Parts: sequence; C-alpha cells; structure tokens
Amino acid sequence: MRHCRANVSSATAKLTCRSPAVAPDLSRHPSPLLIPTCRHPVRLNNTHIVRPRAIYAQTSVGATTVTLQKTKVSPKQMEDLVLRLHEIEAVKFGEFKLKSGIMSPVYIDLRVIVSYPDVLRQVSELMWAKLADASFDVMCGVPYTALPIATCMSLLHGAPMLMRRKEVKDYGTKKAIEGAFKPGQTCLIVEDLVTSGASVMETVEPLEKEGLVVKDVVVLIDREQGGAARMSSNGLHLYSAFTLSFILEVLVKHRLVNDKVATSVKSFIAANQTFKQSDGATKASAAAPAATGDAAASSTEAAAAAKAAADAACAGPMPPLKHSYKRISYEKRQRHAKNEAGRKLLKIMVEKETNLAVAADVATVEHMLTLADQVGPHICLFKTHVDIFDQWSPSVAEKLRQLADKHNFLIFEDRKFADIGNTVVSQYSGGIYRIADWSDVTNAHVIPGPGIIEGLKSVGLSKGRGLLLLAEMSTKGTLATGAYTEANVKMAGMHEDFVMGFISMTPAKWDWGPGSPGLIHMTPGVQLAVGGDALGQQYNTPAAVIGENGSDVIIVGRGIIKAEDPAKAAAEYQSVGWQAYQDSLKQHSKSGPATEDV
Repeated sequence: MRHCRANVSSATAKLTCRSPAVAPDLSRHPSPLLIPTCRHPVRLNNTHIVRPRAIYAQTSVGATTVTLQKTKVSPKQMEDLVLRLHEIEAVKFGEFKLKSGIMSPVYIDLRVIVSYPDVLRQVSELMWAKLADASFDVMCGVPYTALPIATCMSLLHGAPMLMRRKEVKDYGTKKAIEGAFKPGQTCLIVEDLVTSGASVMETVEPLEKEGLVVKDVVVLIDREQGGAARMSSNGLHLYSAFTLSFILEVLVKHRLVNDKVATSVKSFIAANQTFKQSDGATKASAAAPAATGDAAASSTEAAAAAKAAADAACAGPMPPLKHSYKRISYEKRQRHAKNEAGRKLLKIMVEKETNLAVAADVATVEHMLTLADQVGPHICLFKTHVDIFDQWSPSVAEKLRQLADKHNFLIFEDRKFADIGNTVVSQYSGGIYRIADWSDVTNAHVIPGPGIIEGLKSVGLSKGRGLLLLAEMSTKGTLATGAYTEANVKMAGMHEDFVMGFISMTPAKWDWGPGSPGLIHMTPGVQLAVGGDALGQQYNTPAAVIGENGSDVIIVGRGIIKAEDPAKAAAEYQSVGWQAYQDSLKQHSKSGPATEDV
C-alpha cells in the first residue's frame, strides 16, 4: 500500500506518492479537487485530514463504483455528537412557530453546523457509517442545508458528487443536475433532516428524469413524522443517523431536557404525522404537504392523514394473492427482521431451542418474579399483565430485567394499547408503570388507525423495543377477523422497523399471506389438549398452532402457571413446541424451499 503525503506552498497543494501504484494521472484531472485512492491518512502540513474508507478505483464516468467498508460508531460517539448539536443550538426546545403556522416544542436548525468544522465532519462520518450495506455510484445532496454535508462526505471518502439546481436557469446549459454521470448509475441522496420526505422526493424526480437510479437516502435526523414511510412507499430505503426520539433520550439522560419537555415533543410528533397512505391510485408523495426545513404538517392535516390511512387500510379486502405458505427457519429469518427486538427474539429462540412464551397472569409481584425464575431456562418470552398487581415500583421492574438477563428471555407487557397516538405516548412512557423502560415488547390494537403505531414508535424505537399488532384473538366471537386482520398486515408492512409481528391464530391460512418473513407470529391459548373455558377462551395444541396454522411462538398460561411444578411443565411445553417447529420444517422442505428463502 502506498503512502501519500501532501506538500503545500502558499499558492498550491500537490499530492505525491512514494509508490507508483495506481497514482492519479493529473493530466486527465486538471481540477484541484483530488480524489484519494489510498486508504492511508492524507496529511496536509502534517495535520490529519482523512482516512478514506471508500475504495474508488477509476475516474472515468460510468466506470466508478463506491465500495463501502464497514465502520463502527460507538454509542458514546453518537451521544457526544447529540450533546454537541445541542451545545451549538442545532436542536432547540421551547415554543417555535413553524412555516405551517402551528407551534412546535422543538426546532431543528442544521444550517448552523457549517460554522463548526468539527461538527460538520462528525456528522458526515456518522452518516457515512450508516451506509455499510448501501451501494451507489454517485451522490447528491438535497439543496441547500445538506450540500455541505454531501460535499464533506465526498471529500472524505472519494465519492463522486452531483448537484441539483433548485431553480433551473433559462440560459447556459439549462441543466437541472450538475456533474459527471451516465444514465443507469445509482445515486445516493444525502439530506440533513426528514419530516415528510417531500424535499427528498423533489430531488428524486429530476435525478430519475436524467436516467439515474435512486434507491437509498441517508439523513442525519429523522423526525419520525412519516418521512420514512413515505419513502418506503416510493421504493426508497432511509438510513438515519439519529431519530428525534434518540436525541431526546440522550438529552434527558444528561439532564439537558426534562421529562415534561420530552413528553411534549413525543406527543407533538404523534399528533403531527405527515404520511397519508394512498389507496394505490396515487403515490403518497403527491398527497404529502411540502415541508421545508423544520416545517411540519398542521394538526388538522395530520389528523386527516391519519384518518385517510386508517380508512385506506380498512376499506375492504385486498385482491386475493396467490399465496402458498412455506416454513422458513428461525435462523434464516433473522436477516429479514428489521426490528431490533424481533432479531433478538429469533436469535434467542435458535440459541435456546425454544418457541415457548409463558403468560404470567398471576395475582402478585412476588408470584410473577418467582415464576420468571422457574420457567426462565425454558422460554424465549415472558408475558406480563402488570396492571393486575396492587403494587409496582422501579425496583420490581429492575428485578424482572435481571431475571431476563440471567435466563436470556425477552419481556412482553401485554398492555393492548388502543387509544389515539397522543394518549399512548404518555401511557407507554409515563405513569406508574413506565412500560417502555423495562419491557422489550408490547402490543396494540390498530382500531385507532396507524397513529397508534406512530405514537408508540416515537417512544419505543430508540430504546430497541418492538410492537406486536393484535391481528387475531383466541376468544370465541372475536371481531378481529377478515378485513381487520388484513389491515394489520398492511400497517405492519409500513412500520417494520418498529412492528416485530402479530398476535395471530391462523397466519398460514390467510389469503394474503402471513406478511414479511421478518415478522413473528405469536399465538395465545395453547395447551396440550384442545378445549376451552366458560369465558370463551379457546385452546389449541402446539402441533396445530405451529404445524397447521403457521405460528412461530406458543403462548402458554394456565397449562404452566397452574401446574404443580411450573418448571417441569415449561420444559415439557418447550420440548413439544420445538418438536412441532422441527416437524413443520421437515414437512415444508419436502415440498421445496420457501419463496422468501430461495
């Protein structure tokens, strides 16, 4: 590997290499902007400038590909950058009138970072690190705040850059896109802040008109107000360095923002969603209100958008799909899971060889903790109903978390949220239970529409939590069937970063299919014999739940908690449930691989 060193005079800078390996032909590149092809530090007057992590082999248009090397950014580095952004007032809290006219408790102004070179560099490096699995040929910053960031990324990593003109001139070349490129190349979009995603879509359009392919967008801050969902609906993947929820969490941790302000911001996010899920006749980007800078949709617009999304999702059954259920192994499905808690659960299931969840529907905190310790070695998930208890404290939550760590299982608080987004934000993050602080998983009905998912997501996503949607229930006469179940699957597909799966009964028999292989199905009401109780609970066996109905996790309550020896009963259910899963794998392997697994 050659060693590069820059020699600088007052007027000129020249890059020299001690090795002749792949030295740039300066006669072909008269521009003073030199693209480094080595991976050793370039030094300017012995001052460290950059260690490029992109390998950029050729410079002729159409022959360049940016190959990324994985870069790890520590949690401390991320926290430090959040604190620095707060210090330079790029993130402010108070009362701010936005372009839409509404008052916001938070204002994000990233234009200020150009005055702080250390921050600009850290921002650029963090955003680059988030692109570990992206692939692109050129990059384009959204004008104007993202242009310095894109330029910095280009200089630090040797990635070719394009520029979009906001106003196309009526003289000269009259180009909308400036730079060297060829149709068919893949372009990465760089943005500073995403609210509705409208400004990103405004940049996508002229790039695509020039024949460029746009698949990925990288942003410093996702305000979590529907931008990611809008981009997903347009076939774009959003890589975000920070979510607003994460920023809040860090600032609360360091006592720079109090809980009241944090709750106010989360409520604002939940109440001001900008994404309107279309019924398929038009793209969501056309329906979205434009947002410039930190502008957000008004409350009236957000409410209308949420209602439209719910109406569209529940308007009736989708056209029947040609669906044939195939079992995919838990291990292979880990790579499909987009939610952190979902990936962790699948990993635990494989490591412990268990698909058993125990429903701890017991009367006291003491009984719950004792039960968790008894059944812990045999389960992947421990389901609680803490509002049953007459006492609760942070120390109880801490003891339960310690047991989860000891036995390697996740905690699932069966809260069944069913209110509007603004209300569930407070229910999930606050109150005497503070569920989001200790429970890995919770669940919700989607009767209020997608706003409930957005509200819970604004609290739980940055904490690595996961949400289950109640697509079906195990009680006799349930109304969670048909079009309602379908709507659950649609909404889950829009929020796979936070939705980790479903409470379901017969996913293998759904006409529209069980959803993404990264989504996990859990079925309650499981016993070793078929039956029911006087209050309408219907019981089914592990073999039927896993083998016939296509579920992934069996939730067992009374069959274990009422047993004389709960640990022994849990071990039996673990064995039977895992055997049902292995039998299902064998059965489906005979009929060929699953389409998702090919």
